[in-house]
Amino acid sequence: MPTRDTVSWTVMITGHVQEKQPVTALQLFRQMNLEGSKPSIITIVGVLSACADVGALDTGSAAHGFAVKLDAIIDVALSNALIDMYSKSGNLETAENIFNSMAYKDTYTWTSMISGFAVHGNAMQAIELFSKMLDSGINPNKITFLAVLIACSHGGLVAEGRKVFDKMRREYNVNPQIEHFGCMVDLLGRAGLLREAEMLIQDMGMSADCAMWRSLLSASLVHGNIELAELAGKKIIEQEPDDDGAYVLLLNLYASSKRWTDALQMRIAMRGKKLLKKPGYSWIEVDGDVHEFLVNDKMHACEKEIYLVLEEISMHYRTEGIVL
Repeated sequence: MPTRDTVSWTVMITGHVQEKQPVTALQLFRQMNLEGSKPSIITIVGVLSACADVGALDTGSAAHGFAVKLDAIIDVALSNALIDMYSKSGNLETAENIFNSMAYKDTYTWTSMISGFAVHGNAMQAIELFSKMLDSGINPNKITFLAVLIACSHGGLVAEGRKVFDKMRREYNVNPQIEHFGCMVDLLGRAGLLREAEMLIQDMGMSADCAMWRSLLSASLVHGNIELAELAGKKIIEQEPDDDGAYVLLLNLYASSKRWTDALQMRIAMRGKKLLKKPGYSWIEVDGDVHEFLVNDKMHACEKEIYLVLEEISMHYRTEGIVL
């Protein structure tokens, strides 16, 4: 395009956000600023969503600054996006300040703040805020209940989790989905209530996904239930035959139990499938620019410089007698 205005930039940014490409969205926003185009409120909401996905607090704060200059901070959608970004980035204090300053709060507002408390380990604050939400007359939705169940799981609040799960169905007619059942399995598993977790999977009326089986596998290993751990591991392999993690966990399980024949068969199966650990992506924000990278990354534009610095750091640690 010979001329790119605010609308065209916004369409591209929000499109990449919707397609789960937050890094590209933020790169476009940076380029938009360099070319002198001014963002609109819709642009900023999209940018904040991308920042929330990758934890780009500096860029999110800069977008907040643009919003203040536009004198549109009272917009509910914008305030919700700010709460979501700050809470997901770990700045709960700022998120809570924005939350408390809002004259009108919708379901998304309450849910974003509850979720922020939940994922950062503030279980009781999440539960208390959920109670205030109900008292204010705002009806929770399925995402709200998911956030509260996550809080219960991370906080080990078994009784509260059971109550919320029951309330969801009986009082608000919200049918639990696979994610809600998964939270309950995780909650029960962490508490060592493995048989109850297994029964919930059997009776929930839908097929358990790999995330649920991984949760049960992890809990079974922690609490020493070898039989259930083996069952969960095999279920994961049935659903995702190329999942290297499940094979490794089962291999270690068999070895620690001195089941050498099973361990050998598992190793043979892994070799036959030529399983390699899938690389995981990470993000880091430097001077307002978000960089995406993975283990043994050779695609970054500054690859040579990065590895030279890493080698210097490694040499320094070796000189100091520190083993990495």
